[in-house]
Amino acid sequence: MDLFTIVIMKADEPNIRSLSAAIERELKLLHTVRKGWSIGYETFETHASIRVEAKATDQEALSIRKQMLPSLAGVLADHIMTDKESGILRNLIVKDFKYEAIEDIEAIEGYCKQSLYSEIGLENSPALNGSFGRQRRKQVLVELLIQTMEETPSFSLDGFLHFRLQDYLDELREIAEYAIDEYMMDRQYQEFISLLQYFVYIQEAKIPVAHLIHKGGHEFVILNDRLELIDASEFDATFKLEVLEKDINFEDMIVSTLITVSPATIYIHTRDPEVTVIKTIRQIFEDRTTVCSYCRTCDIYLGEAKKQDQLSP
Repeated sequence: MDLFTIVIMKADEPNIRSLSAAIERELKLLHTVRKGWSIGYETFETHASIRVEAKATDQEALSIRKQMLPSLAGVLADHIMTDKESGILRNLIVKDFKYEAIEDIEAIEGYCKQSLYSEIGLENSPALNGSFGRQRRKQVLVELLIQTMEETPSFSLDGFLHFRLQDYLDELREIAEYAIDEYMMDRQYQEFISLLQYFVYIQEAKIPVAHLIHKGGHEFVILNDRLELIDASEFDATFKLEVLEKDINFEDMIVSTLITVSPATIYIHTRDPEVTVIKTIRQIFEDRTTVCSYCRTCDIYLGEAKKQDQLSP
């Protein structure tokens, strides 16, 4: 008696063999299911089928199906997530969100994959309110597959993907929307950085040296070559950086001051060169910047900051 039959359209033999083997391995772990069942597959020109069979009465078959369902659904869910998700996402990006340029599509897919293949996914994203994640996504699929196979033990996986996956597709659509937002923000950020790079390039240096002292956290000091505080108001600010009023994730005033005073060389004194604003300054000013992890100026300013931290209760 057939317990389950899964039909897959346009499937090549190696993939069918691999999926069949995965199902067999999982079902063999079910020690509560009596022996006597078997699994096999057939491939045809237009489709392939995987069949799970057992010598059993109708009542026995119902019991075996019930015990096998969660494990079988888990294997099929993994198969969909591994082999089908990228195609579904690309279809959403192209058809629902109307992206045509291959570089845009591939970039957005890259943002999607950062979450698709993470156990955490976007659960910490306020945009999705903790609704998404790899385990959550699999659970949605498992529940839908169990529901479908309870109704009919013989079903088309392609038909299931097309007609029974609305909840799952809604979740993938959410992650595509989030990825597009991230892509657009990053693209706008890079365009903004390019604009600042161009302005720095065409602007003549106004002072020979600036020392950017990063005392930690969001505390910065900018000094001239005599280690005196720089007052940006003394300089002719031909570029006011109105665009910095946008919600850009770095300290606007530091970048604005450095561009206004236009140093020929910027020495960055920091214990943490990976801070976002420092990475941004290095992008904008490129070979004008030098990161210093220890020098006399570091000792004077960062050493003092370290002592203050040690003295703090």
